[in-house]
Amino acid sequence: MLMRDNMNFKLLLIALILFCCKDNTSNDQLGNLADQNAELTKKISTNSTGDLVAYPPCNEEEIPHYTAQKISSAPKIDGQLDEEIWQAVHKSTRFRDLISGAEAIHDTRAAVVWDDEFLYVGYWIEEPNLQATLTERDAKIYKDNDVELFIAGKDAYYEFEINSYGTIYEVFFIWEESYKSGGYDKMPEFSPDQKGRRRFQGVGYKPHPRGPRIGYWNWDFPGLKSAVYCDGTINNDKDRDRGWTVEIALPWSGMKALTLEDNRSLPPEDQDTWRMDFSRFNQYKEAPPANDSGGWAWSPHGVWDSHVPECFTYIHFSSQYVD
Repeated sequence: MLMRDNMNFKLLLIALILFCCKDNTSNDQLGNLADQNAELTKKISTNSTGDLVAYPPCNEEEIPHYTAQKISSAPKIDGQLDEEIWQAVHKSTRFRDLISGAEAIHDTRAAVVWDDEFLYVGYWIEEPNLQATLTERDAKIYKDNDVELFIAGKDAYYEFEINSYGTIYEVFFIWEESYKSGGYDKMPEFSPDQKGRRRFQGVGYKPHPRGPRIGYWNWDFPGLKSAVYCDGTINNDKDRDRGWTVEIALPWSGMKALTLEDNRSLPPEDQDTWRMDFSRFNQYKEAPPANDSGGWAWSPHGVWDSHVPECFTYIHFSSQYVD
């Protein structure tokens, strides 16, 4: 509410200056004030409850920074995360509530490593009651308990979701303003007649200052590998489970569409920085008085919307190997 009130105050103040001081203010000064008003208005969106929210909705100072180290031996993608590299790697901090940033009731962490062929991501998910229903690829996995990964390019981003059955959901999003200027209109896989192509405005933070995206719900990441391991029994509430782990391998060769017009190296070079988002969504919430939104993330967004790349974690690639 404070953020909304501050925004309203700034807009009102500028409007009052424009109205009350027009007789004693030069045209250039009035123009500058009008430009400030237009710029401020452009950078305001609404959240899922209709409140005004500044851009970006998260605090830059609170966005995590993580160093992804290199590995010399590729892990077996079986979901177990039992190789030595996953034991030695530095894990993220515990995921927090996506909106409020409050501590979540169950522990969730992620880690990132890489080699010259693949980007590897691991998730550790504490879950006392493993549940899943969806088994068809690209079903609406967010309707199950899931974990999610977003990878951002300059003009596009990729979304990956997976449930404890190992069922996945993928979408490739292109910012509509960059569809032609970024060269995506020249790529057959992103042609206007592609099945599963539609406009997307966002979830709980819209309109985004960059405008709508064009989503490709039938796009599959080339060469993707993923697996889950369940430490418990799925859909059996008669016992207490411990949780599940997720292992993902994404080949750098499949990221060419993400890095179009971006000039970033594939694979990355030492000290290159990317933006990625790591989250978990549940079909339950912690009981009151906790104010659990049901979504938890490494980098909270301040709004009910994962589709805000400005709030993604900073991933700094290092050529130093995991010990």
